[in-house]
Formats: sequence, structure tokens, C-alpha cells
Amino acid sequence: MIELINVTKVYGKDKVAVDDVTLTINDGEIFGFLGPNGAGKTTAIKMITGITPLTAGDILIDGKSIVRDALEAKQLFGLVPDDPNVLLRLKGIEYLNFIATVYDVPKDARDERIKKLAKKFNLSNDLGNRIETYSHGMRQKLLVIGVLLHDPNNWILDEPMTGLDPHSSFVMKEMMREHADNGNTVFFSTHVLEVAEKVCDRIGIIAKGKILFVGTVPELREFLHADESDKSLEQLFLELVGDE
Repeated sequence: MIELINVTKVYGKDKVAVDDVTLTINDGEIFGFLGPNGAGKTTAIKMITGITPLTAGDILIDGKSIVRDALEAKQLFGLVPDDPNVLLRLKGIEYLNFIATVYDVPKDARDERIKKLAKKFNLSNDLGNRIETYSHGMRQKLLVIGVLLHDPNNWILDEPMTGLDPHSSFVMKEMMREHADNGNTVFFSTHVLEVAEKVCDRIGIIAKGKILFVGTVPELREFLHADESDKSLEQLFLELVGDE
């Protein structure tokens, strides 16, 4: 479970990027975090993961505060960031072993998980190559594998489908569903609203740092008094946020 409690982020004197956000992402659900560019999505994710300090409020990961118990809280999630260009001079297998060491994954377990996940994402034959030789999609897949190595309860995914081929996107969505169905949490930021509509149990929509809506797609239709039951999430989203 991930809980944001009156979370605010202010840059400089008066640039409010996230404005008094309170939000709960429950165990057992895929939660889609949606918003236009500059809405505060990535800033919120950076605060959840302890990358960016909060101006006010608190964030709990399975009850552990990212402010007061940062190290313990960070052990409880895995993050796929929106930029896969990390440690490019390492070989793929070196990167995965580094991540496994950071999270104290025993050697037998790490070897088994790396083998299984690399096969699932069609990356087995490329782990001996330097990451700088990988395509964007291959780097994205490597990051996803690294996140899953320590088997965290909470997945935090910032645009995880970007650059993935259709097969890997399908595998990713299946794994997200399985992870949530096993009682875990998936927090999923995306601009691809068709994917969000298909895979998310609930969505949250943010604009100008404020949460505009939290709930299911049918609840969003009711919230907007949308008479047409066949309106897509994309249409509903645009109706809510306008031309932000």
C-alpha cells in the first residue's frame, strides 16, 4: 500500500508542482496515475521514491515513512523510471548483479530470477553486452528486470511501456495484473490512456499539481455526468482536463 498524506512540493519561492495531494493506492490493485505534461506526475513519483524531498506532508510505503524511515521504505518498492539511460558502460548482467547486491538478493535466487525474467523479455542473449549498445526498448526491459529482482510488494512504474515491443508490453501488462491479483500494489503512470483503461482498477487524474478525480472509469463517467456510456477514457480525460 502507498499513502500520500497532504503532500506538497514547492520549487523556489512560489512554483507549486504538487499541491496538498492525499491519495491511497491499495493492495491488490493497479492504479493508473494520469495527467497532462507538467501536471506533477513525475514530481509525485520522485517524492514517493525518496528522490525528491517533500515540502510538506508524508508518504507511507506499507506503513513506512519515506521521510522518517527512508532506507526501510525504499526496500519495499521497485521503481521503473521514465528514463532508462542508466550506468550505460556496464554490461546488462553486471547491472542486474549490482541491483541484486543492493537489495541483498541471495546468489542462487538472483541467478534463477535473472534467467527467468531475461527469457520472458527476450533479453537472454544480450546480457553480456554493454548497456550503451542496447536500444531504448532493450534498456527499458533491463530496468524492468532489475526492479523485479528483489520481488518488492509495491511496483512504481513511470511510463513503463515506452519503447517496449508488443510482446514485451503484453508480458508487462500480464505481470502487472498477476502482481496485483496476488495482493500487491502497482502504481502506474502513463500517457497511453487506452492501456490505462484496459489494465487499471482505479485511476487518479492530476492537473496543475492538484488531484481532480480518483476512482474507476464508470465513476468518472458519473462524475462528469457523461450520458454516452461508450465514451473512452481518452474522451473523458480530455473533457475533465480541457486543454491543459
